Parts: sequence; C-alpha cells; structure tokens
Amino acid sequence: MKAVCVYCGSSPGRLDAYADAARALGQALVARDLGLVYGGASIGLMGLVADTVLQLGGRAVGVIPQALARKEVVHRHLTELHVTQSMHERKTMMAELSDGFIAMPGGIGTFEEIFEIWTWSQLGIHTKPCGLLNVAGYFDALTTFLDHATAEEFLKPPHRALLIVEQQPQALLDRFAGYQPPSIRKWLDPDES
Repeated sequence: MKAVCVYCGSSPGRLDAYADAARALGQALVARDLGLVYGGASIGLMGLVADTVLQLGGRAVGVIPQALARKEVVHRHLTELHVTQSMHERKTMMAELSDGFIAMPGGIGTFEEIFEIWTWSQLGIHTKPCGLLNVAGYFDALTTFLDHATAEEFLKPPHRALLIVEQQPQALLDRFAGYQPPSIRKWLDPDES
C-alpha cells in the first residue's frame, strides 16, 4: 500500500473532534509512509488532513474538477494537483492513484464517493479496502441502517463486511494493512444456482 484516498468534508463540521481526527489521520498516514489522495481543497477537513500530511513531510495529491476549483479554495502547496474536466474523471483518477479508501465525516459528496467506491469493490472492479473513520459516532446511524439493509436481505453479509468501520485512524489503517479481499461475487453463474 502506497497511498490512501480520503473522502471528507470541505467544511470543518460542528465538533472539534472532526478536526482532531483529520489531523490524527494525516499523522497516521505519514507515520506509515502512506501518501494522501484527496479532493484538492484547502478548506474544511480536506484542508486539515492535507496540511497535516504536508507539515510532516508527507505526500499529498489533490484531484479536483475544474467546476469545483472555481467554488472551493484549491490547495496551492500540494505535492501534486490534478484538475479534471468532470466529477467522473476525478473519481476515476482518485481510484487509480489509491490503494485504499477512507471516508471521514462529510456531506453528500463524501457519502456518494464512499458508496460508489464500495460498490466497485462489491462488483469486483477493485480489491482495495474501503472504510469509515467513525469520528464521535458520526456514522453510527449509517452503520445501523446498513445492518438493517443486511437484515432485510438487500445487502449480503459479505458485501456489508467489505466496508470496514473503526473509530481511530491507527485501528483503521491496521485493518487496511492486513486486508485480504474476499473471494465473493455479486451474482452466481446460472449453472451454479
């Protein structure tokens, strides 16, 4: 594992715990010599995790679409900055540059990004770990819902297990380091039913 993609908010959120976790994740990435791939902004949790990585001498790669580069404050001091033509190109590039994916607290964009990359894992498009850094219980209601979806048989237990959930950056990265992709498929072949 060389680089981890972090999806998170372009705002700092209500609790100081979110900013503290962004800094702790940045520190944990650098301590493990893992590069950061993220959305390229200098504001919110995005900026905090990138600033921490850079201050500690780590590698921070930003990927931002041109339309957002005009709305968000682009981080001008990154190791690399890629400006894409679309959100689809952005997400594809982030996936290609990363060996694992972490969602921290964030909004609709963060949810969409982690759900898409988790779906790609379920479909076998990649075999990289996906996880939630559940800071201050931020994702508790979501994980309860995902367990409900599993109990209602809309989500298979092995696919639910593909999304790793931890409260501390070190614990999440430990699980990423030992990650072995399961040999599961979304659908059975017709001959196997």
